[in-house]
Amino acid sequence: MNNRGHEIDRAVMRNGAEPKAKMLDRAFALAFRGLVYAQIWEDPVVDMEALEIRPDSHVVTIASGGCNVLSYLTADPARVTAVDLNTAHVALGRLKQASVRHLPDYAAFRSFFAEADRAENLQLYRQYIAPHLDDATRRYWEGRDLAGRRRIAGFGKGIYRRGLLGNFIGAAHLLAKLYRIDIKAVLEAETLEDQRRVFEEKLAPLFDRKFVRWLTDQPASLFGLGIPPAQYDALAGDRRMAEVLKARLEKLACGFPVGENYFAWQAFSRGYGKHADCPLPPYLEERNYQTVKARIDRIETRHANMTDFLDAQGEGSVDRVILLDAQDWMDDVQLTALWSAITCAARPGARVLFRTAAEHSLLPGRVPDSILARWDYAEARSRKFTDRDRSSIYGGVHLYTLRP
Repeated sequence: MNNRGHEIDRAVMRNGAEPKAKMLDRAFALAFRGLVYAQIWEDPVVDMEALEIRPDSHVVTIASGGCNVLSYLTADPARVTAVDLNTAHVALGRLKQASVRHLPDYAAFRSFFAEADRAENLQLYRQYIAPHLDDATRRYWEGRDLAGRRRIAGFGKGIYRRGLLGNFIGAAHLLAKLYRIDIKAVLEAETLEDQRRVFEEKLAPLFDRKFVRWLTDQPASLFGLGIPPAQYDALAGDRRMAEVLKARLEKLACGFPVGENYFAWQAFSRGYGKHADCPLPPYLEERNYQTVKARIDRIETRHANMTDFLDAQGEGSVDRVILLDAQDWMDDVQLTALWSAITCAARPGARVLFRTAAEHSLLPGRVPDSILARWDYAEARSRKFTDRDRSSIYGGVHLYTLRP
């Protein structure tokens, strides 16, 4: 555990940063060792369209909350390798995989992960899941968090309200309530026009409050979004953070019908909807249950650094790589090491997909031309993927393809 903690420190800490910046980096690294995302915040539908996964594809992805790892199975890849430094995310991914294999039916699977707040879920865990977990994963879930609660109990009381992101969203709801703003009103809107009206009347004014503007100017205030100090600077650019967050929330609230956007439900209700037709990630949809179950053994989860993992792979062994937003944390040396490893491991035609807090790709001028010249950037398509990403929190979705 301590070694992995050092790995997280190495991934987050900026070389040559000022003492204050290093202190913030260290604080974020400490916070990131626990559960950050109970649900991943990258749209898997956009991912799968961009990646064009084929039956012979070896997909390598940062695991995060594990949702997309399972959702990629619906695209029929040969293999999916999920890599993560975060012990909690590795444990969550392995819990989800064991649940697919061993829960008795879709109703139990939906109860455990789509509702995730029913007391009977704990009996499902004891009877069907726990006996099949590896020792490290079982110790994690049956251990206690900093508040003294057994971690597995979160599935009986609302797992999506826990973790750094869950706590951040809860704090945002509390802050809105203090200003007498009902965030959930967005979910009651019946049309996109109604959603915009609710946003402009209820949510947008919140970002004009002096306290909110001051609070969001503090980099530590966004740790709950999984945004480290280095990424905070990229996200803010030359604007105040309150304006940036307002624009991202506007897209989340108004850009897509709430009946089709489970990210909006997570943000505005702190969980998925309870009705049968509520939007869900692909892996949680009933129509995909048997497919995911039949292909679950194609997933391997590794507790490792992505660059180190790729360095250990043979040439031409990987053809789909998903980096989430991890590069926003990296300095030039780390970016170069990562793309050198990707280029060595990639097959001709391989695709790399990643997101950035800012709008533009961060690679030009930071990764040597000798490496970057081997890749084509799908700039126009990347803009379209950004527009269609329902999570709405990123400035850019970027697709690169290895030249023959």
